[in-house]
Amino acid sequence: MASNSACVRFLLNGDVVEVAAPDPHLTLLEWLREERRLTGSKEGCAEGDCGACTVVLGERSRDAGGRDRVALAPINACLRLLPTLDGKAVFTVEGLRSVGGALHPTQQALVDRHASQCGFCTPGFVMALFALFKTSPTPSRDEACVALAGNLCRCTGYRPILDAAQTMYQYDGAGARSEHERWLFTPATADAPPLPGESELAARLAALARDDALAYESADAAFIAPRSVAELASAVLATPEAWILGGGTDVGLWITKALQRSRRIISTGEVAALREVSDDGATLCIGAAVPLEEAFRALNRHYPELASVWTRFASVPIRSSGTLGGNVANGSPIGDSMPALIALGAAVVLRRGEHTRTLPLEALYLDYRKQAREPGEWIEAIVVPIRADASTRRVAAYKNARRNEQDISAVFLAIALDLHAGRIDGARVACGGMAGVPKRATHVERALNGADWNEATIRSAMRAMADDFTPLDDLRASAEHRLRVARNLLLRFWHEQDDRNVEARVF
Repeated sequence: MASNSACVRFLLNGDVVEVAAPDPHLTLLEWLREERRLTGSKEGCAEGDCGACTVVLGERSRDAGGRDRVALAPINACLRLLPTLDGKAVFTVEGLRSVGGALHPTQQALVDRHASQCGFCTPGFVMALFALFKTSPTPSRDEACVALAGNLCRCTGYRPILDAAQTMYQYDGAGARSEHERWLFTPATADAPPLPGESELAARLAALARDDALAYESADAAFIAPRSVAELASAVLATPEAWILGGGTDVGLWITKALQRSRRIISTGEVAALREVSDDGATLCIGAAVPLEEAFRALNRHYPELASVWTRFASVPIRSSGTLGGNVANGSPIGDSMPALIALGAAVVLRRGEHTRTLPLEALYLDYRKQAREPGEWIEAIVVPIRADASTRRVAAYKNARRNEQDISAVFLAIALDLHAGRIDGARVACGGMAGVPKRATHVERALNGADWNEATIRSAMRAMADDFTPLDDLRASAEHRLRVARNLLLRFWHEQDDRNVEARVF
């Protein structure tokens, strides 16, 4: 449909909302609370750590049978910029109760299990549970823990909340009246056709779809959401100083914490080609705008050994909104994706205007906050080699942090190597938190390559770690601690990969 390019249009709890040329820096949480007076969504941290602001985002999708569906995911409203909601659906805690006053099964389960005290965090828990309720038909307790890892509770404790996560499926949703409410109140069912309420919602999202780019200038800044790679490349080339916005999980912090502003924001989220994952059997190509959760699922199909560290990458709401391209482009020395990707031999496809080039990922990072990108050049895709033989290629990654989930790494170590007849070949070791950039441990690699697979070789590589890194002391960890941890993670890899098959995990 033709649409006003200066008007952001989306569904809020089922109703069409139009916002004319909002400040591109305006977060969804601020708009909900200040403009709509929907104060159920709370501001606890304004950085995606506490989950008090959790809402659920709906986007039109298609299932394997070609049927129109609505894909749901929890996101942090405190980090999500309002213009990026164009053409989508947003559900807040106020939208779950039925017209007749009946509580949603997630809400009723929390009440019945006595899972709320002060109530400040409860709306966020409700929405995280609602997303689980609508996307997972039979979650285990461990899966419920993962779904709630981004939500903090200071009062009740998590046992009754987790009990509610298990029992919410037992409610029949009898209080629902309309088709929309029946869909909201009905849990996910494996391979079930869409309920009428979902089909209607998908059709309403289709009616909101625009055939031009969302582009406008407010009194504060300009915003554009190109719809093709060529349009995006042209926009970035014309204004290389503009912020390139992925999921906003980092840019949002520039706004809410650093109080920064940009005169122009260019969003990657509406470029369909950048949200694709392709697999040709030799490489996995992940578009820059693919959400982290989807990118990690694709990587897990080929490298299931990394699943445990991806689960510890922030939380489901962060992974549902943030993008792999954004994480790689940010290039934080303590970013968790880059060391693992570097160890796997990943490369980045860089684009500037009509021209593209490919760099090994480790070559992208020159120094702290300094990259080998030219003005107007941006990351189009991440390309990851697929190992030919899982029986010889050993892969592992380890994260050391103060908390198990939702915390920044003090040390992140990833390693990949081949074992042939008891000898090491093709070793790649990369670390985060050990230098100003994610970095390969080349001295460690030299100590490993061509050597026998035994503990003596590993201990030689451990000693070589000091030749690769001179870590910093900071509030997260001392330099001595970082070096010791990185060395011991190599030893842990040896014990876990040795023929004795020792599991060296500590919880």
